[in-house]
Amino acid sequence: MEASYQGSVSYENNENFQRISQTIASNIKKMSQNVSSMSKMISQLQTPQDSQELRNQLRQIQNYTQKMAKDTSTMIMEMMKTPADSPADKLTRDRLRDEYMATLNAFQATQKVAAQKTKEDVRKAKAQNFKIGDPFDLGDRAESGESARPRPLQQQLTAQSETELQELEERERDIRQLENDIMDVNSIFKKLGTMIHEQGSVVNSIESSVEYASQNVESATRELNTAATYKNKLRKKKIYLAIFLIIVVAIILIIAIPRG
Repeated sequence: MEASYQGSVSYENNENFQRISQTIASNIKKMSQNVSSMSKMISQLQTPQDSQELRNQLRQIQNYTQKMAKDTSTMIMEMMKTPADSPADKLTRDRLRDEYMATLNAFQATQKVAAQKTKEDVRKAKAQNFKIGDPFDLGDRAESGESARPRPLQQQLTAQSETELQELEERERDIRQLENDIMDVNSIFKKLGTMIHEQGSVVNSIESSVEYASQNVESATRELNTAATYKNKLRKKKIYLAIFLIIVVAIILIIAIPRG
């Protein structure tokens, strides 16, 4: 896992497009690597390789990747708001957006698996050591009128060491943090989806305007051509009429001149 990365970058003009796109691409690559590492760690949970150290490492990389996801989302949305200078820039922007959303989706899926496995561990430990059943199923207590808030672990303790108790409490905190992080990722998806939809509407509107303008231009061209045709016909009529009048005047003059 990388120890540091470039955070949110704001750029003032399109000259910084290459820089911000490279930063986004680098962050996406690191996120993808972290997701792969998380998947390997999660696969070791509930196995002989499971340990508190492994869980601490998993928590650390999860928190790091969560922050990177938020910062990269900010850069993606800012980049999407800025018009691309060229078709190549637009392709790069769309590609980075799609790659980011795919990586974010994989990250969220990994978070859900980690949360589910941790819940299973806590349920199993409490059921075995505290004889309280499923601590995440509050339906029975809600129906009986009891508070839906879980009882303090100290009251449920029957035969468990303080160290093991602290580990369980820590895992419960991990679950709550993971659930909050999953909700944050959902929020990122919604914001990006809304922006993509709005930009799509704008693009459609622009395309409609261009098409309408094109139609108007074609219509105006046809009208100009028609007007030019009428003008040419009128000019020809005037010329023919002038020639006719000249011929008539000439005939009259010939008739009027007395013959010697």
